[in-house]
Amino acid sequence: MVQVTRTFTAGVEQKAAVAYLRDFANATQWDPGSISNVQTTDGPVAVGTVWHNTSSFGGAKPQLDYTLVRDDPDHVRFEGTNTATDTADDIAVRALGDGRSEITYTATIRPKGVWRLGIPVFWLLFQRIAGETVRSMTDSLETL
Repeated sequence: MVQVTRTFTAGVEQKAAVAYLRDFANATQWDPGSISNVQTTDGPVAVGTVWHNTSSFGGAKPQLDYTLVRDDPDHVRFEGTNTATDTADDIAVRALGDGRSEITYTATIRPKGVWRLGIPVFWLLFQRIAGETVRSMTDSLETL
């Protein structure tokens, strides 16, 4: 398993941040590796909503199906899966006042089968991507 956590501050109210982040279609704006996120279930966004994701990761273009598994006023969690990995994007948002929020973003990848041999490479890629994600998520949130 590879996991990376970053905590940072963004100039956005908690409610607006969570409303934006809970729709995984928006990940194409804040996740530098996300190419496409298409909602594949009908209805409004809620626990159980699924998006088909295509990403760019280490030169590959993996596709995963992400499900919203936690949808609280201060916390959302998405879990993704395909034949090679299980992943999770966990995002907690704490109101700081004065129109600012503290975001704690944790990304986890659990390679399956032979893909576990790639854990050292995944770790290196996640470390590099983490900084880019903080910048792009902050920029996206602050334009709301």
